[in-house]
Amino acid sequence: MAEKYLVTSALPYANGPLHLGHIAGAYLPADIFVRYCRMKKRDVIYICGTDEHGVPITITADKEGVTPFEVATRYHKIIYDDFIKLGMSFDNFSRTSLPIHHELSQKFFLRLLENGYIKKATMQQLYCPKCQRFLPDRYIEGTCPYCNSAEARGDQCEQCGKWLDPMEIISPHCKICNSIPEIKETEHWFLLLPKFAQKLSSWLENKKYWRDNVRNYSLNLIKEGALVERAITRDLDWGVKVPLAEAGNKVLYVWFDAPIGYISSTIEWAQKIGEPERWKEYWLNPECKLIHFIGKDNIVFHTIVWPSMLMGYGEYILPENVVANEFLNFEERKFSTSRGWAVWLGAFLSDFSPDLLRYYLTYNAPETTDVNFSWTDFQSRTNSDLSDTLGNLVNRSLKFIEKYFNNQVPPLNSLSETDLAILETIEKTPQKVGEWLDKFKFKFALKELLSLVHRANGYLNDKKPWETRKENPKDCETTLNICAQLIRTVAILSSPFMPETSEKIWNMLNLEGQAKCEEWDEAGKPVIASGHRLGKLKILFPKIEDEKIQFQLDKLKILGEGKEE
Repeated sequence: MAEKYLVTSALPYANGPLHLGHIAGAYLPADIFVRYCRMKKRDVIYICGTDEHGVPITITADKEGVTPFEVATRYHKIIYDDFIKLGMSFDNFSRTSLPIHHELSQKFFLRLLENGYIKKATMQQLYCPKCQRFLPDRYIEGTCPYCNSAEARGDQCEQCGKWLDPMEIISPHCKICNSIPEIKETEHWFLLLPKFAQKLSSWLENKKYWRDNVRNYSLNLIKEGALVERAITRDLDWGVKVPLAEAGNKVLYVWFDAPIGYISSTIEWAQKIGEPERWKEYWLNPECKLIHFIGKDNIVFHTIVWPSMLMGYGEYILPENVVANEFLNFEERKFSTSRGWAVWLGAFLSDFSPDLLRYYLTYNAPETTDVNFSWTDFQSRTNSDLSDTLGNLVNRSLKFIEKYFNNQVPPLNSLSETDLAILETIEKTPQKVGEWLDKFKFKFALKELLSLVHRANGYLNDKKPWETRKENPKDCETTLNICAQLIRTVAILSSPFMPETSEKIWNMLNLEGQAKCEEWDEAGKPVIASGHRLGKLKILFPKIEDEKIQFQLDKLKILGEGKEE
């Protein structure tokens, strides 16, 4: 029976377009892993959707004089369209504003309430006298009590990542009108996180194969006593209504309902394919591996809050792994959407092909530390690795076959030690790349593939077919046959990383089907027959010229190079 995987990426928030920091964190790594799993013939589905409730959307709606639903709908389309251009391969991309999600979220609330994990209590909350309303977390801004950042929100400090209570904020003010809020009493419903402390600790202790930044951070939160009763309702008009008559117009906290979107999106997927019960084969199956891909700012919600909700509900599987990347910075500074200090995904894809971005963000992935995106490094890396190395290998090998062998793959004759060595490397590379991918070490996997390409270029230089064509024709034939087999392997193994490039190479080889449909474990076998005719050859990676990069750098000057964070 095929291994079963359910893969999710953090639901992008439908209040603005995506920038490259988002892509490097939660989305590209997940897509690479899912594409790899499909080629391994695993039973895998990739689930996502937009997170459409909460305060930022209501703030935008208020400013624009439109409804929150209109804001969410606009950005849902922008986000989804950009994802498709990037080559993301979701099985379902849903919305948390759908009735199916509201119903499931309310069911979650009632089940946890029934099981004794939610209680109603009176609490002190900040109230804006000018706006005449209680302020939800993100309507509150002030100074972080831990790192002194002046831009902490009422639920979390983005600077240090600490999970905050609004009452902890130093010098709070209303984000809408900038007034100083008052403290008033109100009633809310609380998730009793302390009840899950022991279960969570035991569960996390057993996850020794997780990334240290995820497991250690989560365990430390529990040890530090961070598991307190957290309010999971808010005084808002926009969101999932609390399903109790006494709750009035209160809605569920966005971080309570958002992860439930993973399940509601899977249910929607099952309905769309005409098998409405099939979602249960994943969410209710202890043999299924649930893998969450997130950014590091979402760790606490995916390793503490969400698992607690699943434990309290009592039917669903728990995450097998929570893969969190660190931050991608931009030109040595943190991405800032409010200041426009960002490279927007849509803008990037209007100027460059998606595979250039997929390659660079994987090679330069923030897997264990924060890393930097710079335009000059992007140019240098892609020109060096893709134009001069991979593109050069494919072009000069296949051009040689086209010119001297009537565009037909020559036969494989007697093999030298050099030939046997490269064939062994070709055979072993799929397993080596796959082992890294199964460990969620994507940059190592990509570098393993690049190592094969470097090795191939070295092989071609050592064998000198431009000389042996006359001096030893049989050896020349063998060299070019092996190069064709190797390029087929590269086409298959590059498919998760650079799907467009992979299919371009596949078409140049004139092979049947698609590279993405090939079996990963068979990728290293020399199966192209002697006499096989190649397709039309094209330049894979034109060089990125200096003028194109200078244009991007000039944009930064227009921004005034932003302000220091």
